Amino acid sequence: MTGWSPADIADLTGKRALVTGVTGGLGEATVLQLVRHGCEVVMAARTAAKLEQTVAHVRRLAPSAEVHPLLVDLADQSSVRRAAEQAASYGPLDLLVNNVDVMATPHLRTVDGFELQLGTNHFGHFALTGLLWPQLVASGDARVVALGSQAHRMARAAPLDDPRMPAGRYGRWQSYARSKLANLLFAFELDRRARAAGVPVKGMAANPGYASTQLMGTGRAMGPHTVRGTILGAAFAVAGQKPDMGCLPILMAATADLPGGTYVGPGGFAQMRGLPGVVAPGKLARDPEVARRLWELSERATNVLFP
Repeated sequence: MTGWSPADIADLTGKRALVTGVTGGLGEATVLQLVRHGCEVVMAARTAAKLEQTVAHVRRLAPSAEVHPLLVDLADQSSVRRAAEQAASYGPLDLLVNNVDVMATPHLRTVDGFELQLGTNHFGHFALTGLLWPQLVASGDARVVALGSQAHRMARAAPLDDPRMPAGRYGRWQSYARSKLANLLFAFELDRRARAAGVPVKGMAANPGYASTQLMGTGRAMGPHTVRGTILGAAFAVAGQKPDMGCLPILMAATADLPGGTYVGPGGFAQMRGLPGVVAPGKLARDPEVARRLWELSERATNVLFP
């Protein structure tokens, strides 16, 4: 399936989605397409003021949109639990888009002791998905979409060490790559486990390609500016896809008639840009034994067990 566009999205009236990281870039663009096709959306983000502004912006662009704000900090497990409790009041979920992503940050730790990128990109979404699992199952036909990246191919190994202990010298890009590998391993393992249990939830993944968003700038803003970082940021701004293109793989993974475990990404050179289609992840991302070990480590780290 290639050449997919938002025109291929069916009517989503009566469907409910929760999207994380909605205050700009891919998250906001994804929400706009979902609500324009009739979907009710719970819009989740970390900063109250920005979330309020984005909700208002979506309502201006789509006056009939049914949207609900939800505050959550994916780098804080207690915040994830509070948000999941609030989200439970909305009822069954047909779609969960785990879009929050932090990139190439300095060596920082979350309040729970995890390295920031792994703690946010993987452990935060692992816990949120597990806590929302009953609502996903209750929908009767749900999908969980993980945000992938070509960076996952840079990871030399999956993050299977004690997540609260330093694992050698910190490298911001290698840590980012490991977090993105974890996202794919989680999505594909979720799909395997759901199928084995006969549970009506699909695990999907989507690579937005090289998207021109605030993501690169956020990582740079948290640490000292470097020549390399400035060059990379400028390159992303010029060469990257705009969010309304970058969100298309996410939307295709979320709505197209595809089997569970599908990875969607741009169909252009090296999955960098272009209309979305089904693409292949790196070999390590499809390793079921590595995925099993990461899943069990994630359960111990977050104390979240999927029913």
